[in-house]
Amino acid sequence: MSLLSPIKDHHSERRLFVQRIVLSVVVAALLIGLVIARLVQLQVFDHEVFAEKAQGNRVRIEPVAPIRGLIFDRKGRVVAENLPAYQLELIPEEVPDLDDTLQRLAAINLIEAEEIEHIKELSRSGPRFRPVTLKFRLTEEEIANFAIQRPRFPGVDFKPRLVRHYPEGHAVAHAVGYVGALSTEDLQALDPARYAGTSHTGKTGVENSFESSLHGAAGYRHRITNARGRQIPGDSSELLDSLPMDEKPTPGLNVYLSIDLDLQKTATRLMEGRRGAVVALDPQTGEILALISAPSFDPNLFAVGMSTAQYSELQNNPDLPLFNRAVVGTYPPGSTIKPMLALAALETGATNLTRKSLCMGYFMLPDTTHRYRDWKPEGHGPVDLNDAISQSCDVYFYEISQEIGIDNMHDYLDRFGLGRKTGIDVIGERAGLVPSRAWKRAAFRNRDDQRWYNGETVIASIGQGYMLATPLQLAVATATLATRGVHYRPHMVAAIEDQLSGERTIVAPERLPDVEISNSFYWDNVIEAMHDVMQGPRGTARAVGVGAPYEMAGKSGTAQVISIAQDEEYDEEELLERQRDHALFISFAPLDDPRIAVAVIVENGSSGSGVAAPVARAIMDEYLGYGDDATE
Repeated sequence: MSLLSPIKDHHSERRLFVQRIVLSVVVAALLIGLVIARLVQLQVFDHEVFAEKAQGNRVRIEPVAPIRGLIFDRKGRVVAENLPAYQLELIPEEVPDLDDTLQRLAAINLIEAEEIEHIKELSRSGPRFRPVTLKFRLTEEEIANFAIQRPRFPGVDFKPRLVRHYPEGHAVAHAVGYVGALSTEDLQALDPARYAGTSHTGKTGVENSFESSLHGAAGYRHRITNARGRQIPGDSSELLDSLPMDEKPTPGLNVYLSIDLDLQKTATRLMEGRRGAVVALDPQTGEILALISAPSFDPNLFAVGMSTAQYSELQNNPDLPLFNRAVVGTYPPGSTIKPMLALAALETGATNLTRKSLCMGYFMLPDTTHRYRDWKPEGHGPVDLNDAISQSCDVYFYEISQEIGIDNMHDYLDRFGLGRKTGIDVIGERAGLVPSRAWKRAAFRNRDDQRWYNGETVIASIGQGYMLATPLQLAVATATLATRGVHYRPHMVAAIEDQLSGERTIVAPERLPDVEISNSFYWDNVIEAMHDVMQGPRGTARAVGVGAPYEMAGKSGTAQVISIAQDEEYDEEELLERQRDHALFISFAPLDDPRIAVAVIVENGSSGSGVAAPVARAIMDEYLGYGDDATE
């Protein structure tokens, strides 16, 4: 039986073919519809969104740093300005051999050898076409040196910029402060938008405290770039015309200080070669007239950048030039607190104006053998309150200390601003310390250590023991004495000025609660005793006040640095220089209409009347117009 092939069904094949064609056309139509729909969405509905993204790919918004506000002294003289300077820059992609280039730059002293690794890290951290700053400020000699050798350094060039400059340098370093490069901590604390394009910020002094006023606000400008972010050369003004307008930066505000630059420089000169501080202020307003800490430093080093070796030298200097002794340094105030304690004693009845004590050179508490010695070994003989202040008799205050009591001492000294921050408009001041029974209970854990002893009251009466004060606090307390209790908050900024409009806002004096004494006669007697310190027949600083063309008042003080055993003689000639007493002096003038109050401390200066008092006299002479007759 033979097998026959089935007859081919052409109709079925045709139908299947047509079905496949129709299906293919439908699928193709659907796909084309989707493409058309997507195109419509992109070109019509989402046009603005994608046009903005495309614009963003070719337009770079570049921040423009604001011009920092200037700082002036009370007479309008510039103490902090912005000067044009040239900085050395390197563009990594244009440098054939980075290591070799940096080594050759170091060889001609344009960069420090120890900075090479840091520069290489900076060049790797961003786009290779972005400039890396090698040096913030080039001298004319460095510019000339590099200009001659520029062909040897492809990819390296210098460009102009503004840098902070302090014309008086050392004289204003601690008062005005300085600006420095932004740190990681600064970037976390500051507003990124406001500080876009900014490389420096205020670090200390007024530069730091008034940073928000001085800095201003950043602006921005548009730049046409290619896909890699590099600016397109040539004229792109037509493209830029279609973009939003650039926003100009807002310059910072100008700041006018209350300090007198002449007085500031005089104080700096007088403290040259010494460690210590000087604060002078106006008793009628609280305005700081001079504030210096010695030794000082050149703030311009921080503004233009310094080498690791330079910074290490400042940090490791045993004289601590970066430490602001005037505001942050705390010292035993010594006998400078005696006028204030005299008022406390009169008010509490611990003494009176006629009481006399016999000073034999030492004082002993009942039932003890310990001798609290006077600075004058042979004693002062019979002394009253005026003598105790003008001759600085320690024994008189030892005796009345037990009747005043440590808590009354604390309360009255607190009224004069000791033991707490003054509230000056400069960040970072310390509070100092005026002890009390409550303070000691809180400060120590051991029950025996918490107990207050009578002997501690004795040494507190001459500003020793736990007691600490800053030179600023002593100046404020002196001003309050000068005005018979009128107390102002100290401030360094006198006015703020808008650079654009010229509108100036004056900082008004802030009056604090007065020191109230029940009998005004007490003020007269204490101030007369301070007058006798400098211009009385037996005053401790009469050699400094003699011959002055005006009346003045003052009080000397010494602060012991090391303890001396009972049976040892206190011979400063045998002590190391840094073990000698600190020398202090407070003063004000003129006597009847005080215009200046001064506090001076000379570390390890030994004698308040012999070393610190001449500095105070010279400063008062300068401010009152008798500079040629200043005692040095």
